Amino acid sequence: MFIVKRILFFLFIFTFVQVEVCAQNFGNALRPINKGNANGQSTDSLQKRDQNADSITLFYKLYNNNDIRKLDSSINDFFVHYPLPYTTYNLGNLGTATKSYLFSTQKKGGFDAGFHAYDAYSYTLAATPFYQTTRPYTELGYLLGGKGEQLIEVKHTQNKTQQLNFSFDYRFSNSPGNVKNQNANLNNMRITAHFQSKRKRYESYFVMLANKAASSENGGLVKAALLDSLSLNNPYELETRLGVSGASFRNPFNTTIATGSTYKNNTYLWRQTYDLGQKDSIVKDTVVIHLFYPRLRFQNEVKLESNQFVFEDRSPNEKNYLQYFNYIYKPNASLKFVDNWNLVTNDFSLISYPQKNNANQFLQIGSGYAHLATTLSNLQSWSDYDLYGFGTYKNKTRNQLWDLLASGKLYLNGYHAGDYDAQFYLSRVLNAKGTYLKIAFQNSNRTPSTNYLGLTQFPINALKGIKKENTVDMNGELGNAAKGFRISFNYQLINNYNYFSSGFQAAVYTKPISYISSLLANKIKISRHWNWYNETTLQVVDASAPIHIPLILSRQRLAFEGNFYKNLNLSTGLEMIYHTDFKVDDYMPMTGQFYLQNSYMLHNRPTANAFLHFMIKRFKGYIRLENLNTLIPTSNSLGNTYNFTAKNYPGTGTWFRVGIWWNFIN
Repeated sequence: MFIVKRILFFLFIFTFVQVEVCAQNFGNALRPINKGNANGQSTDSLQKRDQNADSITLFYKLYNNNDIRKLDSSINDFFVHYPLPYTTYNLGNLGTATKSYLFSTQKKGGFDAGFHAYDAYSYTLAATPFYQTTRPYTELGYLLGGKGEQLIEVKHTQNKTQQLNFSFDYRFSNSPGNVKNQNANLNNMRITAHFQSKRKRYESYFVMLANKAASSENGGLVKAALLDSLSLNNPYELETRLGVSGASFRNPFNTTIATGSTYKNNTYLWRQTYDLGQKDSIVKDTVVIHLFYPRLRFQNEVKLESNQFVFEDRSPNEKNYLQYFNYIYKPNASLKFVDNWNLVTNDFSLISYPQKNNANQFLQIGSGYAHLATTLSNLQSWSDYDLYGFGTYKNKTRNQLWDLLASGKLYLNGYHAGDYDAQFYLSRVLNAKGTYLKIAFQNSNRTPSTNYLGLTQFPINALKGIKKENTVDMNGELGNAAKGFRISFNYQLINNYNYFSSGFQAAVYTKPISYISSLLANKIKISRHWNWYNETTLQVVDASAPIHIPLILSRQRLAFEGNFYKNLNLSTGLEMIYHTDFKVDDYMPMTGQFYLQNSYMLHNRPTANAFLHFMIKRFKGYIRLENLNTLIPTSNSLGNTYNFTAKNYPGTGTWFRVGIWWNFIN
């Protein structure tokens, strides 16, 4: 309750901020703010903007990517503002363990703890934005869903000076759940700072990420068939396999986890660069703007990362653990597993720029040191190190011909010696209408995750023998963003595939595995205001491989869209999400792992959602009625009334969501 009050107070303070933003493009210099021209008229670039865009246009660049991006202000797709994409499912409640319908493997060498069930909810370095604004910008968001589900978002960025920008992102969600012992809450925070000296030689980047996911684990329903009982009024009445001693009523303000998992990740990054190059300047409106073209850059980056993974049952039921999970523990004792990992990396690199006025063409070569450590118990600790080298070559041509990016990282010595990751990307804009082509190749070789190797307190039976997992990944994509068209192809070849053959057993499949997928996404204009959006993925994997995925995953949207009454931007219609039948992976709460099973086939009807999305100037609203398919009972031949996400884990019934997002500019 204290946390909720604190967040509401924070939101209250921010709602009185009157802000207006004028985002500036990243260049060699930050342009000064022009109050007006000689005629006294404003020269604010935001005076002319797309009617379909938001009230502001905010530009940014991502960590490790110099490409300029625009903040997505569209209302067409609800999942832009929702923590999970439709391609990812959870265990029936926001904040519970997740897994993707689309197959993927870990493709990064070096340290990996192996606990990824909650990664989809986290802020990451790769998606960390760095802004450059002339005025402060604030965005507030609030989502209210069925059964007391709530999500709060806060975003703020501003430049304290022309040289210093900082940003702040915070997200909190709490979902009591649809069945017992299913409450889950998320806390995500991101703080960034970017400083550039007046002469453009020195730059500093700082990032702090704090992610926490706390989710109750109920182990699934004891008798899932009772969901279709006409005598049952509330799924919350059903018995669950874990957490049987928990609360018998739903509390939307309760964030306590008595039986469940708590995953924490904290990351601190500091990058410093110093450039040698050529100075220049231009005079504009009697103002001297200093320019600097880097030719050689010295870069140092330090990163500290701490990870904690916990499963705890404060009042375990011995009978249930033995009956449902075949797990024996000492009676009259609490059940708790804890892994703590700390990773420190420090690397140095040199970056050369062949062309003085093209920062997107460069060659980078560097090396680094990593130290990893864990406390496996109160009496045992373990640590090791890695030495690695890396390089990147990028050539983004200014005439929009072929753009090239090649990068690689090799672990030279230490615990992960022999791990590597090599990537090659080609892209080109084919015509004036914006049609593009992308080609990508990646090859990775990685040591199995530490929990596969027995470096964990969790009850996991380690791999017998260590074999590095090798993945070859080839991609091709043809598309046009303006027309909403995209078609892609992906082929993967995996050797020594790591997986869980049961809830407690890590395993390796030594035979090569071939995986093929293709995606077609297109927008079909039916009439002036009616549009049909199609996203369909087809994926195939070797029949003998220990991988179960749906053959087809599809999302179809029929929407009535357009601008009305000058300031109203509207998108309303129906959405349907469907996947073919497949043997969905089961989930083991005590290890936090999805594992292979061959007995249960998931039969779901298409999920049907009705939506009304609208935007009035700076205000965006979302009204959604989801899972309409559960309103109509069906026979067993068509599946249960409730769609399921895993064995014994039902999805939500008919679900109502309403959300608002509001930005303020100064």
